[in-house]
Amino acid sequence: MFLFRDIAPADLDDLQRAAAHLDSVNLPDDRPSLAAIIERSRASFAEELPVADRCFVFVTTDGRDGPVLGTSMIFAQHGSRRAPHVFFDVLSEERYSETLDLHFAHRVLRIGYNYKGLTEVGGLVLRPELRGHPERLGRSLAYVRFLYLARHRTLFREEVLSELMPPLEPDGTSLLWESLGRKFTGLSYQEADRLSQTNKEFIRALFPQDPIYVTLLPPHVQELIGQVGPETRGVEKMLRAIGFSYAHRIDPFDGGPHFHAPTDDITLVRAAGAARVADRTAPEPTSPLRTVLVARERPDWPRFVAVRTEAPWPAAPRPDARIDLPEEARRALDLVSGDEVAVLGF
Repeated sequence: MFLFRDIAPADLDDLQRAAAHLDSVNLPDDRPSLAAIIERSRASFAEELPVADRCFVFVTTDGRDGPVLGTSMIFAQHGSRRAPHVFFDVLSEERYSETLDLHFAHRVLRIGYNYKGLTEVGGLVLRPELRGHPERLGRSLAYVRFLYLARHRTLFREEVLSELMPPLEPDGTSLLWESLGRKFTGLSYQEADRLSQTNKEFIRALFPQDPIYVTLLPPHVQELIGQVGPETRGVEKMLRAIGFSYAHRIDPFDGGPHFHAPTDDITLVRAAGAARVADRTAPEPTSPLRTVLVARERPDWPRFVAVRTEAPWPAAPRPDARIDLPEEARRALDLVSGDEVAVLGF
């Protein structure tokens, strides 16, 4: 049975193999950076960091001792006074000349900053050979973050953000950055993207604060603004299905679209609940058999562990709900009757 749990230092080698498929800012193909991400996650689950600094990394493994097959992440807060969330608003501006009887509708990019912070989900990676797996591991990796969020709602902000990868060149180059950002900073896309994670001063100092007319960019670059890359279209579909929408904002480096949703309006957050494990000798009244993520929390590692299984579970569970889990799920989570678990049906 596949497990979904918090990452551990022993997962570093496997995490680096997974990161090689994405090599993003959130999950770079760089061993020291990945080791720091693991330590930050460990300290976050252990409640050793301030809430605003917490980043939770989840992995999926094939059984207790299997290798890491994929990852997902959730940042409690992305953006602060020290390091704001930076974006381009994609706006429309209309111009008309009565003399020439000409009308133009221009797309305009305007840089913006969020200092209060949003919760961000990212770092969703699954080994290529497991995409399309009948257990739908990618979806479960994405959903388990929202189960944890719902269980610990006070740790997270009122809005959730997801920054999707745009189409990039085969070597990872961003054509938008080459046409825009490099001209104002002199940095490569990778240099600027990495630097921005720890220091955003150069953006405020060097990027133009006045609106930028997209019309001035090459036509093939204009077409990329706000577009979702081929590897991320499945994520876009999933986000839209659970309540996210395009925010008409893009990443200022690569033009990837930002999707967002009010936290409490996300369908998975609303659907998540708690239950007690039912006594198998006295089963609960029959409910429809549904696919569920079931998680338990522990005082030591793994602090959070979940499985995907089938179990009777109502669409609107009662506050005192009980769930009759299959024996395999009970063993995987070390559960006995009466234990409390978090449940997300879908």
